Amino acid sequence: MFTGIIQSVGQIQRLEPRGGDVRLAIATGKLPLEGVALGDSIAVNGVCLTAVELTGQGFAADVSRETLALTTLGGLGTGGRVNLEKALTLSTPLGGHLVSGHVDGVGTLLERHEDARSWRLRIQAPDELARYIAHKGSIGVDGVSLTVNQVDGAVFELNIVPHTIRETIIGDYRPGSRLNLEVDLIARYLERLLLGERAADPKASGLTLGFLAEHGFMK
Repeated sequence: MFTGIIQSVGQIQRLEPRGGDVRLAIATGKLPLEGVALGDSIAVNGVCLTAVELTGQGFAADVSRETLALTTLGGLGTGGRVNLEKALTLSTPLGGHLVSGHVDGVGTLLERHEDARSWRLRIQAPDELARYIAHKGSIGVDGVSLTVNQVDGAVFELNIVPHTIRETIIGDYRPGSRLNLEVDLIARYLERLLLGERAADPKASGLTLGFLAEHGFMK
């Protein structure tokens, strides 16, 4: 688990193809690696990876074909900048929100414009994630815990303060940038719980207005 509070911006040192997947070597910059052991989890652009090698400058992690296909990690190149966060502990302040490091989909930045000293971002999410994105709810974008300002279908808007622009890779974003998205954990589990016995039905397609009305959730 993570908090979505980025601890360092790292840099891809090398990508090694290995039998169909990839091993990433990452220089961790100011991320403190004291106490990090082989097998520990580190979030890279919001993707939970396992440290399989520790070097003087950072760590290496294996990235499976599944992860390469479903996140933006497959598009990284040598020298690319990445958001980094170590897994939280019981003594870690929960300054953001609970983030699992399991990406739900890849979004696209539609627009970026300045608003005083902040930036406004408009992001297109995959249609299937729209129902989990709520006004003033939480969302993880490349591992950064952020608050949704506006929602219009599958498009949502964020306000990014100067500190976050400086301390994450958000300062690198341009229209067309692809972004890892993780929706709020509570929204995902709430939907599953509301399905009740239907959750065991392989044909169950999630919550619908008809289902909610039938079970008394709507008048």
